[in-house]
Amino acid sequence: MEKILVVDDERGLREVLSIMLTRAGYAVTEAADGEEAIGHVGREIFDLVITDLRMPKADGMAVLKAVKSLSPETVVLVITAFATADTAVEAMKQGAYDYLTKPFQVDEVQLIIRNALEKRRLSTENILLKREMASHSSFAQIIGQSEAIQKVFDVVRKVADAKSNVLICGESGTGKELVARAIHYNSARSRMPFVAVNCSAVPETLLESELFGHMKGSFTGAMANKAGLFEVANGGTIFLDEIGDTPLTIQVKLLRVIQEREFRRVGGTQDVKVDVRIVAATNKDLEKAVADGSFREDLYYRLDVIPIRLPPLRLRTGDIPLLVKHFLEKFAQESGRPAPVLTPEAMHVLLGHEWRGNVRELENVLERVAAFSSGASVSEEDIRGWLRPSVSPHQPGAPTDLPVDGVDLEGLINGIERNLLVQALERAKWVKKKAARLLKLNARSFRYRLEKYAIKGGRD
Repeated sequence: MEKILVVDDERGLREVLSIMLTRAGYAVTEAADGEEAIGHVGREIFDLVITDLRMPKADGMAVLKAVKSLSPETVVLVITAFATADTAVEAMKQGAYDYLTKPFQVDEVQLIIRNALEKRRLSTENILLKREMASHSSFAQIIGQSEAIQKVFDVVRKVADAKSNVLICGESGTGKELVARAIHYNSARSRMPFVAVNCSAVPETLLESELFGHMKGSFTGAMANKAGLFEVANGGTIFLDEIGDTPLTIQVKLLRVIQEREFRRVGGTQDVKVDVRIVAATNKDLEKAVADGSFREDLYYRLDVIPIRLPPLRLRTGDIPLLVKHFLEKFAQESGRPAPVLTPEAMHVLLGHEWRGNVRELENVLERVAAFSSGASVSEEDIRGWLRPSVSPHQPGAPTDLPVDGVDLEGLINGIERNLLVQALERAKWVKKKAARLLKLNARSFRYRLEKYAIKGGRD
């Protein structure tokens, strides 16, 4: 609900405007003079301020200047019975949206108010669009036909219209933000904002202000009132990426938003209510984080209502040819050149790579290949030249002698075991019994290890 402040020392006019706007569905606050209005603006963020020009204590120009200083995005409409060309020009110079002379027609005011609020909405959408473009995921859509990724599609379709919070887990580069966007744009909230924030990219000292907003003067550098991302996302979806990196002080405030659907800006004295669906994502083991005390257990269970686990690329290698085709065609279109074709040997190299950076790493490699390719085909040598050697502990370079500074023995052994499990499954075409025989394990022991490393998919 959009918030409007009506400022006029004439009680009758103030009440008429207030009744009209309330009936139209707006949240209205009244002020009888400029000084009272400036006090409201200092405590709250309004979408629109309608102010008389001549008033006691502080006039409409003072209100206009205060609004533009404290909350620059708020739209101001000036009304007066003493209109002159000079005052109109001065009001517009100071940032007023429009200037009306008393008496006026109610229909005229309603139209101007609608246009003014539409201007604010467009301004907000423009900011969101720029933010979205800046933080756009590294690939344009989720590509894949594998059983693992199809299960993700099924879950997205089923939960899109639910109101429950979603927690997306997966390694870096698996497409967590794309899944969050798919949930939002297939839901009833699709016409409302989708706001993404990377919790690990914002310094702890600024994260609270970024999420919940702040009031002018609440800290050094707070030069104006600022709405937080939860407020910007009202009615839509907020995507909290890398939620596992949020400090405990912020986790407490997130818990309150989830439970009460309200929060308080930094330096604010009033609660702000919001209707926002929360989709969070992490590449960390939050259960382990809960166990070691770095993540609140109550917040974890509030977020993990609908869990979605994204498979790493090494567990859906059958999708690599589709991804290769998609990315090479994308880069070719951008450069205005024909898309090169990979030789079978080159594709074999891609299929055999570990892809610790997942789809994002594959895209980066193919972007380099497309940029430097001068022929119609891409050879094995072309691909190998851009692949970074694996740094995982189960590769041939794993230490056999104890390094001077020690070694993570458990991580080393787990890496070797997990890699062999995946290799056995791929060689057995994901038939579990055959994969177990390759590793000389019985069915029970094999299932235990799959659960231990959260390896999904396959058939008995």
